[in-house]
Amino acid sequence: MKNVNLFKNEESREIPPLAVRVRPKRLSQFVGQKHVLGEGKLLHALINQGQIPSMVLWGPSGCGKTSLGHVIANELKIPSFFLSAVNIGVREVREIVRKAKAGKVLLFLDEFHRFNRLQQDTFLPYVENGRIVLIGATTENPSFEIIKPLLSRMEVIKLNPLSEEEIFEILRRAKDDPELKKHGIEIDDEILFRIAELSEGDARRALNVLELSHILAKDKKAERIGTATVMEAYQTKAKIYDKKGDMHYGLVSAFIKSMRGSDPDAALYWLMRMVEAGEDPLFIARRMVIFASEDIGCADPYALQLAISAKEAFEFVGVPEGYLALAHACIYLSLCEKSNSVYLAMKEAQRDARELPQYEVPLHLRTAPTKLMRDLNYGKGYLYPHDFEGAIVDQSYMPPELEGRKYYRPSDRGYEIKLKRFLEKVEKIISEARSGNRGKKAD
Repeated sequence: MKNVNLFKNEESREIPPLAVRVRPKRLSQFVGQKHVLGEGKLLHALINQGQIPSMVLWGPSGCGKTSLGHVIANELKIPSFFLSAVNIGVREVREIVRKAKAGKVLLFLDEFHRFNRLQQDTFLPYVENGRIVLIGATTENPSFEIIKPLLSRMEVIKLNPLSEEEIFEILRRAKDDPELKKHGIEIDDEILFRIAELSEGDARRALNVLELSHILAKDKKAERIGTATVMEAYQTKAKIYDKKGDMHYGLVSAFIKSMRGSDPDAALYWLMRMVEAGEDPLFIARRMVIFASEDIGCADPYALQLAISAKEAFEFVGVPEGYLALAHACIYLSLCEKSNSVYLAMKEAQRDARELPQYEVPLHLRTAPTKLMRDLNYGKGYLYPHDFEGAIVDQSYMPPELEGRKYYRPSDRGYEIKLKRFLEKVEKIISEARSGNRGKKAD
């Protein structure tokens, strides 16, 4: 089958995509990101004064990172190189640096997070001495993907997804593109706004849908673009999800916080967002097992059992029915009484175990399987609780240096109320024993 280039006109001249053709050239033409580019904002002032530092533009696809790079390059009026980290290496970077000897250059690198640590090290001296204005564009959290020495020398500019209104404005301007207008195909504002709604904050996706809609309408010899044509151009949206990136951490964080906040509907939504995006279901199950101990603990001892059962059920049943077990556990964990007493107790005990001296185990708590150990008084004086009424006896189980230390403090929620009452009972019996005798022997 013969390959056809959809982006050629009648004279077979290569035509750049619409997103490239309508790219803004000046700051006044840029749409969106008012939180950094509005009047009085830092980046707006830096661009106007031509004092651009090296920076990381961090934001989702189609939010204007590359367009902003071109605007900055046009405003600075210095030699500029626009490259992608996907297809260049250190050699190409050094060649650009060699060219920079004649003066400062701007180097815009898309997909900047794809450079490894050694490659990123290459930029350090040139960013430090100002020979290169480095602008790295990334969809990933710079905290995880960019080495700290380089990140400390660059401004991080967080860009947001564009609003539907902002994308609508971009589309209204783009429909006047000469390549689109020459075919005389009309499109109403209502249809443009529908494209903006479908784009989910991604201007590039919106412009691609607009251009493909024109191609489809032209092929059908239609005079006007309607919803059906737009939906055909749009097709099924791809789920954008990096299992090691910012969205991964954002979704699981929202999931955990929704369960912690006892909102089963929100928790279920974030759960299905992860499932639909292709997250490893066992990762989700592991997070629920952790949650059952960290955020519920003894307030509902059954929660941990249910979380583990959900994990085992998923492994046994598989997809798609296995997702029911995850949803089951998600809803139950959301509606449990919450307590972080187990987590706090563990962290306090862990801190003491790490930071305090390694105190000796008291002799009465040591086991004595040999005569030598018995001769050394191992186990001597140990009181077997089952020999006493209620299986409670006044006896110390801590090193003397930590006598009286408390880690576990049960809440007044759920099953922990019962545990709290038992602790109070133990403390009362021991207190009474100390005021009289060591406790009554069981009959």
